Amino acid sequence: MTYNDIIGTIGVALILIAYFLNTEALIPINGKFFYVINIIGAALACYASYLISYWPFVILEGTWTLVSLYGLMRAMRIRMT
Repeated sequence: MTYNDIIGTIGVALILIAYFLNTEALIPINGKFFYVINIIGAALACYASYLISYWPFVILEGTWTLVSLYGLMRAMRIRMT
């Protein structure tokens, strides 16, 4: 397994873990933990896709990272008010 395979596998695994935990109602969808796992997982998957120059997934995972970051910021702002 190459470096980019390891990074991509970890990233995708984190995204799937977040989805599974949410589906089983083990973590709330609007919770910070859900967003943090998605941000890290998507960023790793984006980086792995960049390493192999697979641009459709760079765009997909980059967007997933940004959307999750936006969700985290909203969740933090809601909890502060």
